[in-house]
Amino acid sequence: MPLKILVTGGAGFLGTSLCEALLDEGHEVLALDSLFRGSLANIEHLMPHPAFQFQNDDVRNVEALDACVESLGGLDLVYHLAAINGTKWFHEAAHSVIDVNINGTLRTLELAMANDARYVLASSPEAFGDAEVQPIQNGNPMQFSDPQQHQRHSYGASKYLDEVAAQHAAREGLDVRIVRPFNAYGPRLNGGDYGQVVAMFFNAVLSSSPLQIHNQGSQTRSFTYIDDITSGFLKAGLMDLSVSGGTLSGMAFNIGSTEEVSILELQKRIFETVQADASWNQPLPTVEFSEGYHGDAVRRWPDTTLAEAHLGWRARTDLANGLSLTWVALR
Repeated sequence: MPLKILVTGGAGFLGTSLCEALLDEGHEVLALDSLFRGSLANIEHLMPHPAFQFQNDDVRNVEALDACVESLGGLDLVYHLAAINGTKWFHEAAHSVIDVNINGTLRTLELAMANDARYVLASSPEAFGDAEVQPIQNGNPMQFSDPQQHQRHSYGASKYLDEVAAQHAAREGLDVRIVRPFNAYGPRLNGGDYGQVVAMFFNAVLSSSPLQIHNQGSQTRSFTYIDDITSGFLKAGLMDLSVSGGTLSGMAFNIGSTEEVSILELQKRIFETVQADASWNQPLPTVEFSEGYHGDAVRRWPDTTLAEAHLGWRARTDLANGLSLTWVALR
């Protein structure tokens, strides 16, 4: 039976792919997005779909959220992805990051409770703050450095509080699931100054601009292709029970590749991907090293045991194939 689903942040990188997948599954989808980070260009191909709606509004606006439910004719499931993301914003607009991320979560939790709808929160590994214990898994310390040093944790700490609010709602009886996507990448990823590293590196290639690497590129990440991330969100939201037979409510899942790669290695892999394209005959960009942002995590590597055991999920796209797919789409 088709579900009536609200996707906040539905015109963003993750949200667009999720909306596509939900429509392919036969559900009715309304994407809510302020277009601060999202883009109409991302979802214009979805507009003619009879089961898709778009509403341009702020996730903190209670009247707008109620209007979404009215437009859908009810509400079965909320995927809450709306947030201000992008490292530069964490430092430059900490107040707005905190405001949108926390209040948007509180308002959508209230909406889900009022309509007895299932709720999926898009959290982040940055909810662990200065994650000294690796791999990142439930039960690890969630700790944050002195805010006088930097404002990066405006994002991570807001995601931590989002998880607190979500767990409180679960204790109050709401069916809540938490997903922490790890460094998603793929077509449509923002590669501008306020974007993410994979797209920024590819943009440097396409524009023949210097490619910037922070802190000698020794920091590591677990880059996860968008199709795998979307699959994790689908399973977390649409499954009634876990693969092992228990309830999923209150569970937090790391959705990420376990292939750990340094930023310097990423740059080399991207150059290899471009060089393998016989139709590309432009010179590779120069590489420049800079200090980067304060508070940048040294390592971010997921334990995906819970996702494998309860969702039957694991990343299936290795970095080489994912980068190749992304490059082909960007070309």
